[in-house]
Amino acid sequence: MNDVFKEQIVKRHPTSKDTLKRVGLVLAVFAVMIITFMLITPFAPVVTLVAGFGAWFLMSYLRVEYEYAFTDGELDIDVIYNRSRRKRLFSAKVKDFEIMAHVEDKMRMGEFQGAAETLDYSSGVVSNDTYAFLTNYKGKRTKIIIEPNAVMLKAMATVLTRRKLHVKP
Repeated sequence: MNDVFKEQIVKRHPTSKDTLKRVGLVLAVFAVMIITFMLITPFAPVVTLVAGFGAWFLMSYLRVEYEYAFTDGELDIDVIYNRSRRKRLFSAKVKDFEIMAHVEDKMRMGEFQGAAETLDYSSGVVSNDTYAFLTNYKGKRTKIIIEPNAVMLKAMATVLTRRKLHVKP
């Protein structure tokens, strides 16, 4: 049997929204610290430590990587938070994709406009490796954006027909 297994990790670039969340968490910790010390309670240091730990824990969810795993015609996409916590986001057979093309492919943009929902599992920065595919996922026509490298694309090309896969030259 000819088993195919390819995997790839893509790190999401921090956005301005992520920066605002970090600043908001730090400001919230300072506000909690000031309020608890103004009330002159004996538990002020404990409350401040708990708030600080909570902010640190929430900030760890802002460090995001996506793992693509292609196994015998099936694509699995997991999110990894802070290089320690993993969650499955997507799993489907690649042969069921309606179309896969580069996100800036002007000839194929019309085919993606019928999507009910768009999910971005890429680094967040459009590059030569940024592709989108259209599939039926959880009962909806969904456009999913990923960043497969050349090895992953080559493996997917063994399952997708030329009519469905449009690789950027």
